[in-house]
Amino acid sequence: MFQTLDDLDARGKRVVVRADLNVPAKDGKVTDTTRIDRSAATIRELAEKGARVIILTHFGRPKGREEKYSQKLLLEPLSKAIGRPVAWADDVTGPDAVAAVNKLKDGDVLLLENVRFHPEEEKNDPAFARQLADLGQAYVNDAFSTAHRAHASTEAIARLIPAYAGRLMQAELEALGKALEHPEKPVAAIVGGAKVSTKLDLLGNLVARVDYLIIGGGMANTFLYAQGKSVGKSLCEKDLADTARSILEKAKAANCHIVLPVDVVVAGEFAEHAPSKVVSVDSVPDDQMILDAGPASAEAIIDRLGGCKTLVWNGPLGAFEIAPFDAATNAVARAAAQRTKEGKLLTVAGGGDTVSALAKAGVEDKFSYVSTAGGAFLEWLEGKELPGVAALNQPASGCGCGHKH
Repeated sequence: MFQTLDDLDARGKRVVVRADLNVPAKDGKVTDTTRIDRSAATIRELAEKGARVIILTHFGRPKGREEKYSQKLLLEPLSKAIGRPVAWADDVTGPDAVAAVNKLKDGDVLLLENVRFHPEEEKNDPAFARQLADLGQAYVNDAFSTAHRAHASTEAIARLIPAYAGRLMQAELEALGKALEHPEKPVAAIVGGAKVSTKLDLLGNLVARVDYLIIGGGMANTFLYAQGKSVGKSLCEKDLADTARSILEKAKAANCHIVLPVDVVVAGEFAEHAPSKVVSVDSVPDDQMILDAGPASAEAIIDRLGGCKTLVWNGPLGAFEIAPFDAATNAVARAAAQRTKEGKLLTVAGGGDTVSALAKAGVEDKFSYVSTAGGAFLEWLEGKELPGVAALNQPASGCGCGHKH
């Protein structure tokens, strides 16, 4: 079991915090502060407890030191989010970083330059991780979204000094644990998105864990095709029909009920206000494409959720970016949000498209937990061990005094 900030006596300690502040920016200005705002709680709490907070994060995918990927632009929004000034160091190791760390007083916060300016970061280099660990006496990982990568600042460092989960990491792991590891049953999972091929491991893991697997989006077309139905001009991975059939068989053996659309919304093209109509899945015209689950399908899903206690959601039910092909996703999202509000359903959702779809339906803050971690959330749903999380469960090999031995 991992330790949290509740287990860390932070006063006077140098605490290295791995945050995920990889935010969208344009012309040197941050355009969306969501990740900064979400990371603020841990940083603020540590500073208020009298820690000397040293923040490690990455920005973009630089090849070596590239000034356009400098993290200086984070200083202003970060200090605004935590309500105190943030100091700056021009590197993550070496004399500049060490001098900046040595200047810190209790309650101070320091942001280090982009950790990915060093190629050793993504190589999970032990000597580089040791340099990072030497900056602090404790390590806090608050970047679940990078936990599926074994990098020096997410994995190797956690084995060198005492490691703790930050509040964001803790909330994520607790929400995910409640949703799939020890869920209240019956459990439903909604899996949508364009392609079955990108979610094979996910579907394979979920059929063994959930009572109802609701499949939507382009993926549903492949399953309908596998059942011998015509899908017209729809997005469909016909070469995966056998795979889809084996998932259906596996689900049957595991007593997992797979829910596919019974009616669909079709149009001649994927365009704003393209003429569309609702048809049964047995009568999709050859010159049309399926762009959303139909109203009867949405109603059946909502009905099914009425008997469930837990819902995990990854991927929209249709081409939600354009009206009217967002109707099924919106209807189901709002119904799930309502049941969450009534305390009858635990709802955990994640993945880029899912977050956008829930925001479009106006319910992203009405679910029990919405994860902004794309890849890490997906790998966790696939049942894979995440290196950054596994490292938090290890006793550190260092003694935690911050000195080399």
